Amino acid sequence: MKILVTGTAGFIGSHLALKLLERGDEVVGLDNINDYYDQSVKYGRLQRSGILKELSDGENIEYNTLLTSSTFPNYKFIKLNLEDKENIDKLFKEQKFDRVINLAAQAGVRYSLTNPMAYIDSNIIGFINILEACRHNEIKGLAYASSSSVYGLNEAQPFSTSSNVDHPMSLYAASKKSNELMAHTYSHLYNIPTTGLRFFTVYGPWGRPDMALYLFTKAIIEGKPIDVFNHGNMQRDFTYIDDIVEGIIRVNDNPPKGNSEWDGKNPDPSTSPAPYKIYNIGNNNPVKLMDFIEALENKLGRKAEKNMLPIQAGDVPSTYADVTDLIADLDYKPETTIEEGINNFVDWYVDFFKVDLEKI
Repeated sequence: MKILVTGTAGFIGSHLALKLLERGDEVVGLDNINDYYDQSVKYGRLQRSGILKELSDGENIEYNTLLTSSTFPNYKFIKLNLEDKENIDKLFKEQKFDRVINLAAQAGVRYSLTNPMAYIDSNIIGFINILEACRHNEIKGLAYASSSSVYGLNEAQPFSTSSNVDHPMSLYAASKKSNELMAHTYSHLYNIPTTGLRFFTVYGPWGRPDMALYLFTKAIIEGKPIDVFNHGNMQRDFTYIDDIVEGIIRVNDNPPKGNSEWDGKNPDPSTSPAPYKIYNIGNNNPVKLMDFIEALENKLGRKAEKNMLPIQAGDVPSTYADVTDLIADLDYKPETTIEEGINNFVDWYVDFFKVDLEKI
């Protein structure tokens, strides 16, 4: 297949692109490489995929210019904003994709409290541009990133895709719920198969610098305190990056066909008579934050100095994914343990940043 993957300088997108390339798909990656977090990590991901030879080359990537990987001849990359409708339309028309996997978005719950317009531009305007391009270019399947944050004030656990998600706690969450609603209208009106993927706290090598594991690792290595919110009374359904990628690929290979048994008098929010589906992708095994920190301490061989703080606005105290549909429809359940995932992340971190753990 020829697949457009947006967000390929990002955490999930970079891993996904490599996996698709390794199995023989043709991939066009797209990213705007913004400065929301350390761009050297983004450049490192592009270097890993053969788009860049040196990290410093990333600063000179031209906008709206297709680059070819030196490692994978079937991989091209373009620096582009999703909000740039004219060039998005041009890209779709010229490249003639079979499938689209949209992972590009403005991420982060806390950042949405101070920079709301970034979420409207990328997550709403950018997403409608993707939907319109799919509509006018005969795309056979669109998979897109949603988030576990859409569950908001919902306290019924494990979180089920059949539950109500009308009470988001941040603009980020609201933008992701909006994506699901927008996608349904395009599935209904234009018969475009769309699949929304509610990711649960993704972590692993090449992870985002604004996420807890990265922040904790950096602080502990530097001998600085870590901020532990809600006084440590948090739990998350941490999901390892390889498990997330496997779930995305299975969804991409099996676009929804519509639920013939759907009942408008008792509607299931996760399906539709249209070719539309929502899945959770989570480990189905919540981990207490303090246990997460302990696993990291064990790997680093050093105790963390903890700065206990109240819960932050927009955060939820607990997440827990119901993956019943993922198992039933795609015969898949994430299973990587937190110890294995953390160990792999730390091994990557010390290698990328040239850290000598024996000297900390």
